[in-house]
Amino acid sequence: MSPRKSVQKELTREMIMDAARDLFVSKGYQHVSMRQIAKELGYSHGSIYYHFKNKAELFYALVEDHFELLDQKLHDVLKQKLDQKEKLKQILVGYIQFGLNHQSHYEIMFLIKDEEVRNFINQGGNRSYENFAQSVSLLSGKELKVQEIWLLFLSLHGFVTHYCRIVNSYEEVRGLAEAHADFLLKSIH
Repeated sequence: MSPRKSVQKELTREMIMDAARDLFVSKGYQHVSMRQIAKELGYSHGSIYYHFKNKAELFYALVEDHFELLDQKLHDVLKQKLDQKEKLKQILVGYIQFGLNHQSHYEIMFLIKDEEVRNFINQGGNRSYENFAQSVSLLSGKELKVQEIWLLFLSLHGFVTHYCRIVNSYEEVRGLAEAHADFLLKSIH
């Protein structure tokens, strides 16, 4: 049996969340344990329980953190001094940019299908979608039906999921993303 690695620095929530995110995406939620996360970090599993009482709480913290990042992106666009149409385009492009620059975040937020954690995803997702829908409705320049906003979201989601794991970042498909946003804008502005 090999001796345990000496601990170089204090274990933080962020370190745990980063390691867990990668493992959840690569192995799936059900196939990851707190012991595996600790092993990945070179710490005892007890040190992880100091920060999170169980795997579900850790997953919930990840999901909340990721949706906060997405919501902040939307908030930043809304604060910009742009006309309504340009703000709307920046929201659409910003969604794609977020998804492709934070692919492991995006997969956890939208693509994990585990029943045990689906409720965690739905809570944050519903709140973020509501922010998105209200912003689009406000900026569209015309009255949109609920279904139109949902279809807009699905189109953005489809773009991101299509390029997720194919490209390394948004910059690789920037032109396509902007053209996609322009195409979508024609139907809502």
